Amino acid sequence: MTQEPVRPITRRRAAISMACAALGMAARPASAATTAATTATTASTATKPGGDIVIGQSAHLSGPLAPTLRAVLRGQEMALEAFNQKGGVEGRRVSLVTLDDAYDAQKTVSNAKELLARPDVVALFGLTNTAGAGAVLPLLVEKKVPLVGVYSGSPALRAKHNPYFFTTMASYRDEVVQMVRNLVTLHQAEIGLVYQNSPFGQLMAPVVEETCKELGATLVAKVPLEVSGSDAAAAVATLAAAKPRALIFMSFGPSMVPFVKAARQKIAAPIYCVSIANSRTLIEALGDEARGLAVAQIVPYPFRATSTLTRNYHAAMAAADLPVDYDHFFGYLNITVLLEGLKRAGRGVTPQKLVAAMEGMRMADIGGYTVDYSPENHHGSHFVELVMVAPGGRYLR
Repeated sequence: MTQEPVRPITRRRAAISMACAALGMAARPASAATTAATTATTASTATKPGGDIVIGQSAHLSGPLAPTLRAVLRGQEMALEAFNQKGGVEGRRVSLVTLDDAYDAQKTVSNAKELLARPDVVALFGLTNTAGAGAVLPLLVEKKVPLVGVYSGSPALRAKHNPYFFTTMASYRDEVVQMVRNLVTLHQAEIGLVYQNSPFGQLMAPVVEETCKELGATLVAKVPLEVSGSDAAAAVATLAAAKPRALIFMSFGPSMVPFVKAARQKIAAPIYCVSIANSRTLIEALGDEARGLAVAQIVPYPFRATSTLTRNYHAAMAAADLPVDYDHFFGYLNITVLLEGLKRAGRGVTPQKLVAAMEGMRMADIGGYTVDYSPENHHGSHFVELVMVAPGGRYLR
């Protein structure tokens, strides 16, 4: 596949988007009961000869950030259901066991240890906590079990090669580079940064600073923001005093709503959001204030069924009676990369065979999304494009 290059967001397009109505479609949650049922099924079948291929995951099923993940988890489920209905891996089903960590790094590690202690677990997948994922990386080497895909683009996770760690999508640094490059092109290079007051935000603030220096932009102010957004008004006041020509929102979850609403009142500047902030539930909560938000996307545009991948995704969403969106597609695509690796590893898949299969995926086209791995490169994609919230529940590219 030839992936579309990032297109600069011009002033004309910004003006159009500022007149748009906000996106307002709700996503269907994935229930903890479904996860529990999956776990029970796995326990009863995976130990049998030729039983299920078991994958483990730790994710925030509870806590304040849980609502932003529900559609992603549902997307995973739909891709997995379709894969198993088509025969799985040469007749063997794939089962995903997801444990709740409430976005707590220590719990992520505890869950990973529990999963890695199981002899039937072939791989870990889709960890959602940046600090927790970082703490799990040494365990992968110790247990010789791969982790394929994380819902974190933190450059810190990619800083050192790990023989058992594979990413499936672009990093947050890739996203920041595209944001800042776009703003420099539009002569809006005086940038204010708001970053989540958590390990995620604290890791990313220096990345934004470094990128601004590299690309000739000026970071005129930077402020932390609590996960709850309780200090949003104070953060906006600090940023407004610096008179930025654009804002980068390096946060996600509930803080997005009060921050954007406050910023719209005091700062006449575009707001660029990292991909993880793009939750439909939050866009809906923002109402008209969402119009004009620029969002980095690290999955291809899902709204047109122009590839095998998007056609299959559209069919799954139609069967579930859900509207097509980025949230579900994010989970759908991430696990699809893992499933492709399992398929290539074959019916007798082991952790080592999966590692070899992943490293052999050179410029592999997965139905319209290309990943490129090798023994030296475990980071399969750098694809990023910028979109804007548009009228009628659409996005402008």
